Amino acid sequence: MTSVETNGALYRAKVVMLGAPGVGKTSLVRRFVHSVFSEEHHSTLGVKVDRKTVSVPGGVVTMLLWDIHGETDGLNVPDSYLRGTTAAIITFDASRPETMSTAASLSERIAEGSPNAVRLGVANKADLDVDWDALDGAVSALGVTSLLRTSAKTGAGVESLFGQIASEVASGS
Repeated sequence: MTSVETNGALYRAKVVMLGAPGVGKTSLVRRFVHSVFSEEHHSTLGVKVDRKTVSVPGGVVTMLLWDIHGETDGLNVPDSYLRGTTAAIITFDASRPETMSTAASLSERIAEGSPNAVRLGVANKADLDVDWDALDGAVSALGVTSLLRTSAKTGAGVESLFGQIASEVASGS
């Protein structure tokens, strides 16, 4: 996946980053858009929107990445932030399985409000000591099509995550 435009079809995608506070949503966006990682944690207030254009087989996808503030229960995200969602990255901290319940409630909100949106689960912070067996069943618990392991710190899985979203948008899935 590259950032160079080609002569293929052009697509725009609103991609929302959802999850509990501190699961690494902002770090994933920063790693993908700017190729940087910072150990400093700054809570997102409201929403921050970034953009990145990528080429995938089937076309060029401009992703508007909505990094939405972390929620502990998933109910306080304004509907206006979720309206028009093309894809949702439902994120939880792989080292804190309890953050999966927030992710599940946010995934349900996307399913209700944007039933055609691509929903991918993300077990972030995979570079930490993680009990992967405790995360069995995460795909069904989150109601997502697949679960990816990422580490914003090391960059592992980040390009694959956003590349999968871009590919699904370009293929019309």
